[in-house]
Amino acid sequence: MQHHVGGYLKIAPEHTEQGPLTKMMKPGIGSYDKFKAMFEKYSAEAGKKQFLIPYFIAAHPGTRDEDMMNLAVWLKKNGFRADQVQTFYPSPMATATAMYHSGRNPLKRVHRTPLADDEAVDIVRGEKRRRLHKAFLRYHDPNNWPLLREALKSMGRADLIGNGKHHLIPTFQPLTDGSYQSARRKNSTPAGAKDATGKAATGQAAGKAVNKPVRGRLLTQHTGLPPRATGVARKGGIQGKKGL
Repeated sequence: MQHHVGGYLKIAPEHTEQGPLTKMMKPGIGSYDKFKAMFEKYSAEAGKKQFLIPYFIAAHPGTRDEDMMNLAVWLKKNGFRADQVQTFYPSPMATATAMYHSGRNPLKRVHRTPLADDEAVDIVRGEKRRRLHKAFLRYHDPNNWPLLREALKSMGRADLIGNGKHHLIPTFQPLTDGSYQSARRKNSTPAGAKDATGKAATGQAAGKAVNKPVRGRLLTQHTGLPPRATGVARKGGIQGKKGL
């Protein structure tokens, strides 16, 4: 804790509800709470101010709409506002991928022909439902409020809509453009960016044309550093030696 944590420690509880957690073979959110208490205790003893960064996932097999709603309520109660969120995508050689394609739980007994004792898994398919699960993770984004209001009303949880601290989303709707731009996207060069001569900017010139670093601020490629120029052979490199 004193020598191997540089201020922030990333940890992946992934969810708060037992439905998706059992499919991931992960412990309950109580384990995160216990770890957080230990982390804060030993950080204080070391005289260091350190923070946990929990990771959560949306649309994982076995996740109901109610599970995502409960996760969103937990996030707000604990003061978390996720910026970059992860939505499940099936990848090769993963148990969750087998669930996604079969609709059954391979962690338990499975028959070639589905029987009554085979455990069915709720699979999050379709653009609207996947967007809803992601919107619950980003409950604080005004662009997601119309979708969340509609979902909460259909789920019989209109009590979570209001302007109090205990409500998940407000009743009012500010003017928004309906889009979301992550911190990483903000550093990308938009189409049409030009340099000082009026020509199309490329590579590092494009980054400088859009994001000019501020003196005295430590930047990374996630927080404003212009993107590196890649794919260009250096002079005197391999291409320059072909004629030798």
